[in-house]
Amino acid sequence: MPTNNRSVAIAALAGTLVLADVPVVQAAPNTFNTALPVPQGEAIWREQLVLRERSDDGPMDREVSVQALGSVLGYGITSKLAVFGVAPYFFNKELDVTTPMDRIERDTGGIGDLSVFGRYTAYQHDITGGTFRVAPIFGLTAPTGDHNDRDRFGELPRALQVGDGAWDGFAGVVATYQRLQYQMDAQLLYRENGRHDGFAQGDETRLDASLQYRIWPPSLEGVSGTPGFAYALIESNLVHRERNLVGGVTDADSGGTQWFLAPGLQYITRRWVVEGTVQLPVAEDPNGDAIQDDYIVRVGFRRNF
Repeated sequence: MPTNNRSVAIAALAGTLVLADVPVVQAAPNTFNTALPVPQGEAIWREQLVLRERSDDGPMDREVSVQALGSVLGYGITSKLAVFGVAPYFFNKELDVTTPMDRIERDTGGIGDLSVFGRYTAYQHDITGGTFRVAPIFGLTAPTGDHNDRDRFGELPRALQVGDGAWDGFAGVVATYQRLQYQMDAQLLYRENGRHDGFAQGDETRLDASLQYRIWPPSLEGVSGTPGFAYALIESNLVHRERNLVGGVTDADSGGTQWFLAPGLQYITRRWVVEGTVQLPVAEDPNGDAIQDDYIVRVGFRRNF
């Protein structure tokens, strides 16, 4: 059974990218969060298209394709506290699998489970031309997505549904060190998934890191007005998923550990950011014949207002 594509929603959550209240607009991670604040009274709107391909080496030769859009809206309540809402929409979640009779295709789509979370700047140290900040994150995911969709073969596997039918919680901490030329971010995040009708997606632990480096203009000396900035970035994502619970029984062929590297580019103006990355697995340790990611493409934009 394929693992739930909850991480697409997490992808919208973990990629909630913001612009800080500093004179020069900065880059930020594309696959997870940043500790830089949303200025008080301002909002962040973000859209990210996610194209994801997954497969396994087991006898069922499963292949999963996902096309989804993650929509995020954030608001700065104070200079330290920001709240966010995340709405994933699945254009298509498709499973190709070999059965004793033939190779079949099953698919679904629709609005997934909605998430809300808060991020609070617990530590801040500003220096000339830079800042270091640490911010904890706490949030919930509500069971708003359909978890009992059917096709001509009957009810879809629970892990293929756009929702899991349960309330989930997540918490973590993110740190950011920013200079005018570059920025480094790191995040530790844990998600505890709830249980509904005997199904529970395996809990997930993430360790993420990112380096963004300004490649144009190479120097700010002599730059006037508010031009655009181009950043190159490289991100690392270490993701560990516990085994799923299906029908009250642990699924031995689910979960495991994967490590991704994600090169990318960002173009930044005062109010707009256009960005994209490709996440590629460089190491993996699946449980049994658990399905694993082949690649994940993320393309999107941000706007603050």
